[in-house]
Amino acid sequence: MTLRENPPRESVPAHGTHGTTGTTGTTGTTGTHGTTGSTPEEADYHTWTGKARGWLLKRLPADKLLPEDQPSYVASWIYVFGMGAIVSLVFILASGAILGLNGPAWYHVSDLGHFVNSVHLWSVELFFMTTVVHLWGKYWMAAWRGGRTLTWITGMAAFLVSIVTAFTGYLLQTNFDSQWIAFEGKDALNAAGIGAWFNVANLGQIFMFHIILLPLAVGAVVALHVVLVRMHGVVPPLEADESDAQLQSGARHDSDAQHASGEAGR
Repeated sequence: MTLRENPPRESVPAHGTHGTTGTTGTTGTTGTHGTTGSTPEEADYHTWTGKARGWLLKRLPADKLLPEDQPSYVASWIYVFGMGAIVSLVFILASGAILGLNGPAWYHVSDLGHFVNSVHLWSVELFFMTTVVHLWGKYWMAAWRGGRTLTWITGMAAFLVSIVTAFTGYLLQTNFDSQWIAFEGKDALNAAGIGAWFNVANLGQIFMFHIILLPLAVGAVVALHVVLVRMHGVVPPLEADESDAQLQSGARHDSDAQHASGEAGR
């Protein structure tokens, strides 16, 4: 993936290349569902699946989902930690799947199991380290700017669900530490009134929470977070408004749109 200064893009003609019309039509043909030159969302979709496809194609086209290059400011080190957290999560899920298939006590009696358990543990440590730095970095960059509020919220949600997942992981060590943590935690949960539903002393219940429910929750929130990053783009630094060509182009486009809407309202 290459980095570029992102000069302002030239306007794209309404008709396709070499005289084509429509979004996907060839020469002499019309666009989707017979609508000439229509955007995916403006096409005449008659079903909820078609409308959902049009909504997705407009907000997440292929060049956003799998971009070939990125703005120049992503060369900064602060943008590394988000990807580091995702890579750590991949190692967590892979090593956790192996541990789950062999049972929580496997690492006590197998050298390979002890190695896989160590990989799982240090992947979790790396995940939380990179996630905390990523969150603090985005906080000081005001990462909720530019319509990215939901992106920020999903990032925080992923962090909070990960804490609960890590807590259940500590309870599966099947040693004195996990027993002590379980019964100390049980007193706190009983005092909160949820101890009967979330029984941390029940190894089977905690095992299911840790290997099925909570990983699915973390994976879903992280996947949504990544999709939102692709939809809205990587958040620029605060000082990039004055130096980045892509942001300057976007600001001019917004100004022109506001001016046009003001003229239309007169």
